Amino acid sequence: MKNIAIINGPNLDRLGTREPSIYGNNTLADLESTLEEEAKRISINLEFFQSNHEGVIIDTINKTLIEKNISGIIINPGALTHTSLALRDAIAGSNIQSIEVHISNIYQREKIRQNSMSAPACTGVISGLGFEGYIAALRYLAQTI
Repeated sequence: MKNIAIINGPNLDRLGTREPSIYGNNTLADLESTLEEEAKRISINLEFFQSNHEGVIIDTINKTLIEKNISGIIINPGALTHTSLALRDAIAGSNIQSIEVHISNIYQREKIRQNSMSAPACTGVISGLGFEGYIAALRYLAQTI
C-alpha cells in the first residue's frame, strides 16, 4: 500500500477558530477524518503531521518521511509558503513527489501571500478549493506515485 504524508504548517492547528471567514469552520481533526475516509476508499495509508515550527517541518521531510517510506507529500506550508527557501530546499531535496495545497485562494489575498517559494519544488499547486484541494491532491498522488 502507498504511503502519503499530509503536512500542515503554522497556524493550521487553529482551523475552525482562526479567521473562519477565510478558512471555514472545520477543524484540522475534521480535515484529517475526511482524508482518512478518502484514503481508505482508494487504499492509501496516510501519515499526518502539523507543526508551527519551520525547522521541525524540515526535519520531518528530511528524515522522518524517508524512514517511513513515504511516496508522496501533500503540504500546506501556511505562511512559510511565502518566506521559506529552506522549506523549498527540503521539499526539492526529498525526491518525494509533492503537491502544495492552500485552503484559501492565495492569489485573491494580500500581495505578500501571492508568491510561493515552495511551489517550484512541487509537482503542482491547488489553491482556493478548501478541504477539497487536499482530496484532489490525494487522488492525484494515488494515481501517479
